[in-house]
Amino acid sequence: MKVKIISLAMILSFASSNAFAKEFVLIDNEQGISTGNWSISNKDTSVKAPAFTVQNAVLTGGKQAGSEVITITSGGFVIKLSPTRGMGILSVEGDGVRMGWDSPVNEVVNPANINLESRGGIGWLEGFNEMMVRCGFEWTGHAVEADGMMYTLHGNAGNTPVSKLIVDVKDTAPYTITVKGLIKEKTFKKSNLETWASLSYVPGARSFTVHDVVTNQGDYERDYQIIYHSNFGMPILEQDAQFIAPVKEISPFNDYAKEGLKTWQTYLGPTKGFDEMVFNIYPYGDDKNQTKVMVANKTGDKGAGIEFNLDQLPVLSLWKNTDTLKQGYVTGLEPGTSFAYPVTIEREQQRVRKLAPGQSVEFTLTYRLLAGKKAVDDYKNQIKTIQGDQLTTVVEEPMAYE
Repeated sequence: MKVKIISLAMILSFASSNAFAKEFVLIDNEQGISTGNWSISNKDTSVKAPAFTVQNAVLTGGKQAGSEVITITSGGFVIKLSPTRGMGILSVEGDGVRMGWDSPVNEVVNPANINLESRGGIGWLEGFNEMMVRCGFEWTGHAVEADGMMYTLHGNAGNTPVSKLIVDVKDTAPYTITVKGLIKEKTFKKSNLETWASLSYVPGARSFTVHDVVTNQGDYERDYQIIYHSNFGMPILEQDAQFIAPVKEISPFNDYAKEGLKTWQTYLGPTKGFDEMVFNIYPYGDDKNQTKVMVANKTGDKGAGIEFNLDQLPVLSLWKNTDTLKQGYVTGLEPGTSFAYPVTIEREQQRVRKLAPGQSVEFTLTYRLLAGKKAVDDYKNQIKTIQGDQLTTVVEEPMAYE
């Protein structure tokens, strides 16, 4: 019999992956834990860590009563997300730049006050104001009646409060803060999906990472879809702002979008009567199939970038909603497994993926706030490197009609 010798160094190595962290459980429905208002700072975890605070607040009044919001603050950089709304990211601000937008929906609406099937299946819009909302995971896309049910707009995840909520802070450099919540999409005889949705941030940085793991806990193969609906308004979005991406192919979502094909890389200012204009994009990736996309203001000193992997998220929807400021002046850069057509169309075009029983799939996206011309130019040059001399194919007709 062979005896495996484990050295002290190996033991310390094994321990280091778990020991040097502090974990705070804020919600656990199985254990009856609901912490409510709560906060910590770097002084509670490590005296050597850069200054930061993490706060959880329970909101009161109106449609947001009972909604919880976590705020991470470090070095003038502020991230707000809501575990009540499927771990959606409400806004990110720093250095005079905001990643987010001004929706007519100005409360963090508690899902208990939303009927997703209202208005013909678009009740989702009654809570839509996030910088990033997860559209999925059981299905996504435009509402449609099929299979004896209503597939409501963009699925359930964004309106599902988490069943568990954990804040993890590493005790050693770089002192990463991770907020993770468990989203359960479970329906008798239909769905048994569990998603650990997380956001990780290094204090002092101007970027953060979203990492989600979706698992089929059932005994049958099930569909899944996801669109990371990432939304930006002023001060990044303005007249002649730019969308920049390494585009392999672009096509209009519908006939209305055909009118914007000649100017898909730029934006209008607030324009009354402008309807939603959407484009379907297949991006190029680098040698690891990583890609980057961005939106920047006219002068190129304010922007937002997203990095993701095309094996995980092969398509991008570009949503232009340059309507009036009060109506919601916003653009969406939306990496996904699918485009925003109803699930029936996405199935026909074979973009709906499946999870076997017990199988998991993961998604990783890195968001970066770009403040100053150098930061914007550097990110733009990284995108240009991915594009290289590869051509962009512009398809003039929609790939499908609803």
